[in-house]
Amino acid sequence: MIVLVAHGTRDPAGPEVIEALADGVRAGAPGVPVRVAYADVRAPSVTDVLAAHRDQHAVVVPAFLAAGYHVRVDIPAQIVASGHRDAVLTEAFGPAPELVAVLIERLRQGGYRPGDGVVLAAAGSSDHRALVHVHDTAYALGVRLGTPVRIGYAATARPSVAEAVASLRDTLPGARVAVASWLLAPGLFQRKLDDAGADVAANPLGAHPRVVALILRRYHAAAQRIATAA
Repeated sequence: MIVLVAHGTRDPAGPEVIEALADGVRAGAPGVPVRVAYADVRAPSVTDVLAAHRDQHAVVVPAFLAAGYHVRVDIPAQIVASGHRDAVLTEAFGPAPELVAVLIERLRQGGYRPGDGVVLAAAGSSDHRALVHVHDTAYALGVRLGTPVRIGYAATARPSVAEAVASLRDTLPGARVAVASWLLAPGLFQRKLDDAGADVAANPLGAHPRVVALILRRYHAAAQRIATAA
């Protein structure tokens, strides 16, 4: 069983993306049950899903772009609380190369042109290790685009996305500014990104086939570890 764990949002468009990702995973792993759980805001929780399926081996895949509090503390605690003895937690998505490719695709779809200043907009975290992932992603994006990429955060960390956009305008007078969305699904954070004053605001990564492929890769790696240990 694959348990795909998202953060959760009250915006109904968010769960639609997660369900679309789950459908893609089901198509890529026929015969493997795929269930959706949420670390916060929405139900069912990871604990609820695992407690209801204690008889199945479970690979828990956090659909998070960086390994912050939810991935390092909250989700493991929910797994323990479920009483499930055969649950394996994979890594979060992190700055995977295929996701950087999706970032670029979304930017171009939003109207990005070579020569635009670029801000990478991320959710933000109080965990410095999660912020390191964001910096790694910004660096990789800059290498691919051939231009330096600034970082802005929708919450918790600074600078904010709006501050990063304004600073880049000061640095590059007359140039357009494009914001790349290092978010998985629509919601409050994406609205902050859209309202940051940039000329181009890309959509979130969404249920892109490359995101589905990354989830499947995380699952197969964990399933192989389980088979080896058996």
